[in-house]
Amino acid sequence: MTYDKTLARFGSYYHEFRRSHPGVAEDFHAAIEELLTDGGVTYDRVSTRLKEWSSLKAKARKKGPDGALLYPDPRRDIHDMIGVRITTYHSTEIPVALKVLRDSFVVHKSVDKAKETRISGGFGYGSHHLILEVDDTNEDLQDYVGMVFEVQVRTVLQHAWAEFEHDIRYKRSGIATGAADGTTGQLNPEVDRMFTLAAGLIELADQQFDQIAALKETGHPTDETVEITAETLPGVLAMLIGNRFPRPRSETYRFLEEILTVHGVTSVGALRELLDVTDIELLLKIMRYRFHPGQTRIIDDLLLKKFGQAHIDATAPKDAQPPQTKRRGQMKRKLEMMQQAHIAEQPSALSAERNTEKEQQS
Repeated sequence: MTYDKTLARFGSYYHEFRRSHPGVAEDFHAAIEELLTDGGVTYDRVSTRLKEWSSLKAKARKKGPDGALLYPDPRRDIHDMIGVRITTYHSTEIPVALKVLRDSFVVHKSVDKAKETRISGGFGYGSHHLILEVDDTNEDLQDYVGMVFEVQVRTVLQHAWAEFEHDIRYKRSGIATGAADGTTGQLNPEVDRMFTLAAGLIELADQQFDQIAALKETGHPTDETVEITAETLPGVLAMLIGNRFPRPRSETYRFLEEILTVHGVTSVGALRELLDVTDIELLLKIMRYRFHPGQTRIIDDLLLKKFGQAHIDATAPKDAQPPQTKRRGQMKRKLEMMQQAHIAEQPSALSAERNTEKEQQS
């Protein structure tokens, strides 16, 4: 009876949280994607969800082999009410993603499920699990300060294996046997053997993809007049800055092309001038990045340093809709930091320049 009251209080908390934060999944999705992009993580996708009450209640009632409740204080002990899953194309991107997350949130727990499986001498579930907490330094999630959530990071192949294995083991009857109380039973030995074999093949495939990624060479154009496009940017940036800053997702190069073009940075020569080593070192010193920035972040900030308010107005205008309104606020705060450090023009100088331009046009 006592635990029923505890569960009822947890239910009241859950439903009130859901009412007051109807966009929680979208908020975490946008924040995590932005962090990964800024960190130069090449990822497949980010999925977020708020656990349904029926699933959460069932989890809260779970007991261990000794009959004791696994989550005696569900609000404190259950960490995946908010869940995030990140999939990457190959496993070499996982450490980069983990570092970005660890640098951006308070880490309560970090578990390498793949490593645990290898230590036990077997094949199977491969994923990194993080239990994280939002602190007050995370601008995009200020409404969730103190909130604990779970993140799973795995490759697309590991995810495919895990989803199929979960479907067979937990959802389908006749192949896996379960006890009357709902606890999971053992798989048919033949099916279990086949899962183990498939897991081994997936691990081998992941290793091959890692080697392919390491061996792949992108053509490096040397002509200073080569036009900057989303298609040429990967090779051009590899030539200009090498591996100093992590590469973004393929689709992000379109955004880079747009913000460069709006300022007339449309050739290799112009981009080389923008990527001035001294300016980059100033940004790394002044901006106090929480993690090593990726190509997208460093180029965006170099444009902000060079063009100031004009860059904000061109890429996040006042009448823009979300998420551009959020970007505008973030860029304004960054510009203020640059101006305070005297590495960007002061507002008065920018206003005078714009007034001069208007007079010349008239």
